[in-house]
Amino acid sequence: MKPGFGLYRHQLNDEHYRFARQCGATHLVIHWVDYFRSSRTNQPGDQPLGDDAGWGLAGDPTRLWSAGELAAVKSAAAAHGLQVEAIENFDPAHWHDVLLDGPQKAEQLENLKSIIRTVGQVGIPTLGYNFSLAGVAGRIKGPWGRGGAEVVAVDGPCDKPIPKGMVWNMVYDRQAEPGNLATIPAEELWRRHGEFLDALLPVAEEAGVTLAAHPDDPPLPTVRGQPRLVNQPGLYQRLIDRHPSPRNALEFCLGTLAEMTEGDLYETVDTYSRQGKIAYVHFRNVRGKVPHYQETFVDEGDIDMLRVLRILRRNGYTGVLIPDHAPQMTCAAPWHAGMAYACGWLMAALRALEDTA
Repeated sequence: MKPGFGLYRHQLNDEHYRFARQCGATHLVIHWVDYFRSSRTNQPGDQPLGDDAGWGLAGDPTRLWSAGELAAVKSAAAAHGLQVEAIENFDPAHWHDVLLDGPQKAEQLENLKSIIRTVGQVGIPTLGYNFSLAGVAGRIKGPWGRGGAEVVAVDGPCDKPIPKGMVWNMVYDRQAEPGNLATIPAEELWRRHGEFLDALLPVAEEAGVTLAAHPDDPPLPTVRGQPRLVNQPGLYQRLIDRHPSPRNALEFCLGTLAEMTEGDLYETVDTYSRQGKIAYVHFRNVRGKVPHYQETFVDEGDIDMLRVLRILRRNGYTGVLIPDHAPQMTCAAPWHAGMAYACGWLMAALRALEDTA
């Protein structure tokens, strides 16, 4: 198994590459969408939280990702001994009508195909995505971690309606007419997702790119009045069975899975790792379940993280694990300290597994 780091768009620079490598990471999962560019509340030294106005503005719908800019990032990371394993999340500007079943759906599906081909051309093996109308919403933060460390939490449902012109927690149309998105049934979301897979998986197979689905965080039945696709562990199987392609896989977030109200986490890890369906792992811990949970340091939550690693090793998982985010520690560099602690713990745990092999 390979230790990795998750980096946001504004962190794709030599300073952060050096830091990730110093912590022991060998691989990166990068965000090409910029959640911090125009947000009123997201802080560059933290993970994105947002408010009812979302994470800010989506990108330019006319500007698709280019091979040149992705190759430049890959090359710069490689100069520091880091391999880009995955890009996480499409830009809402490029697929809002795929999510909403809107008039630009066919055009945007073609654009997503172009993006997948570009990612494959550059040699990045995985594209993570979250098929959701609300995206990540309703989270708060406070000093609830060990020693008063600042952590992210959810404290109750979040069902304030989504305004028109917003999807996936970002604004794609600032001139949208007043009003809110109409609520859709869960089966309609599954229908849309099925069409998404039907259109894109053949292209992903040709391009050598794995599409990896993230479970919904927070995994409530609805967020902002809209249904969730994967808010219980068994729904991952429905997603896999829709297209049993080797390029249809899972972005396996341990924290989100632990927040779910059904299933046994260790059985879930065993089930999907035995199927070889885990593209990469978000290696983080939590305490509690929806609608009330708090993220924690990797060693203090409800998950026995070493037990998870043992299951993954037993089932032959050799992929990347990243602490996609971590508690903020009380020092001059809260993000860096939290990520270094998480990565150091992971490195030690992987070494301990090797010594007992």
